[in-house]
Amino acid sequence: MAIEQPDMRVSIGPLHLQNPVMTASGTFGYGEEYGSLVNLHRLGAIIVKGISLRPRQGNPPPRIAETAAGMLNAIGLENVGLERFLAEKIPFLEGIETPLIVNILGDSVDDYQELAARLDGEEKVAALEVNISCPNVRHGGVAFGTDPEMAHAVTKAVRDHFSRPVIVKLSPNVTDITVIARAVEEAGADALSLINTVLGMAIDIEAEKPKLANVFGGLSGPAIKPIGLRMVWQAAESVSLPIIGIGGITTPEDAIEYLLAGACAIQVGTANFINPGATEEIIRGIGKHLTARGIDSVQELTGRARRR
Repeated sequence: MAIEQPDMRVSIGPLHLQNPVMTASGTFGYGEEYGSLVNLHRLGAIIVKGISLRPRQGNPPPRIAETAAGMLNAIGLENVGLERFLAEKIPFLEGIETPLIVNILGDSVDDYQELAARLDGEEKVAALEVNISCPNVRHGGVAFGTDPEMAHAVTKAVRDHFSRPVIVKLSPNVTDITVIARAVEEAGADALSLINTVLGMAIDIEAEKPKLANVFGGLSGPAIKPIGLRMVWQAAESVSLPIIGIGGITTPEDAIEYLLAGACAIQVGTANFINPGATEEIIRGIGKHLTARGIDSVQELTGRARRR
C-alpha cells in the first residue's frame, strides 16, 4: 500500500542527514557555484572540492576528455588551499543549513593530520571525507589508497585529530577493495565512500597522442557504475561501517541500486555537469519509489538486495 510521505532521513555514524543524496567532491565546486541552480538547503550534504594545506594549480591542459559513457579528468586536485577556503568559501556555506563535509587531501600523513586538526576548530564542518587516492611523496608516489598500511596510517592520523565523523573515500584502483576497507575500519573510520574514479586514458588518433596532457586520468560517469556497485556490495559484506555509494549515478534508479547493494547514502558527481538539477531530481525520485512500494523509510532499502 502506498504511503503519503516516506521518511528520507539517514544516519552515517553520528552524522544525521535529511536525505541520502550528497554532492561528490570535485563536481560541485565549493557549493556557491551551484547556488542559483540547486536548492542547496534540500540536499543531504554538500561535499566541497578537495582541500589541501597549500593552494594547488593542478595539471596543465587539456585535462578533461569526454568518453562514450562518461568523462576522463586529470584536473590534478586544483584548489584554493586551506587558508583561502576558510577565509573565502566557508562564510557562504555557513548560511546553508545543509551539513558541510570537507574533502581533504595531502602528500604526506603529516598533511592530513594538520588539515584535520585545523578543521576541527570549524563549527560548520560536520565531517571530513579523506581522499586517499593521493600519491604519498615520501614513499615513491604510491597512492595511500592502494596500500592498506598507508591507508590505515592516514585514517588514524585524521581520526586522532578530528572530533567529528571521518569518512574515508576509497580508490577502486586496487586488487581487493575489502583489504583497504578493513584497514581503515580498524584505524577508526566512521564511514566509507566508494568509489573514486577509475584510472584510464584516451588517445587522439589525428594528433596521435593522448588526449590528456597528464596522459592518464580518472574515469567517471555511467561507465563505472557496475564497478562501483560491485565494490559497494563487497565492502558491505566485509565491514560494519556505513557506506556511501558513488559512481555513475545520474538517475533515481541508479541511486536506488546503490542503496539496495548496501549503501546508506549516495553521492552525485559527473551528472552535475550534465544536469545541475540532478541531485534534487534524485531526491524526489527516491521518495516516489518508496511511496509507490509502500516503504516507510529510505533506510529500509540499504542492503535489501543482499538479503534476498
